[in-house]
Amino acid sequence: MFEVFSRSYYLGRLYVTPIDGDRAFMHNDQHERINEEVYATGEGLERLDAPLVMKLESHHFPVHGDEGVPANTLAVPEEMLEDTDVRNPPSLREVLLARRERAQQLLSFSGGWSETDGDDGLPNVGT
Repeated sequence: MFEVFSRSYYLGRLYVTPIDGDRAFMHNDQHERINEEVYATGEGLERLDAPLVMKLESHHFPVHGDEGVPANTLAVPEEMLEDTDVRNPPSLREVLLARRERAQQLLSFSGGWSETDGDDGLPNVGT
């Protein structure tokens, strides 16, 4: 689904579709599998439900898992799609997935997302 793109990102293609709400989602099984492959360190017990950090055009955002989202689909809040080139959704688009180190960096810049589980107030992305 995703392949190496650079030192900071993996590149994938997902169907992007708008949803109501303020959080982005993808199918839960795919979310957990990607989380395990990209963010898990293999050391001890690790959460596989931490948000993935993705980039669509110029927007970085956390992506959570949800059983109601079709496979290979990225469900993004309608408001986030307003200033993108996504037209006539669902639209097959290139999406960047931040590697573990880049995701940590982005999370530290943003001050974290709304759901936290780490001692530093940031979502656990394999630290």
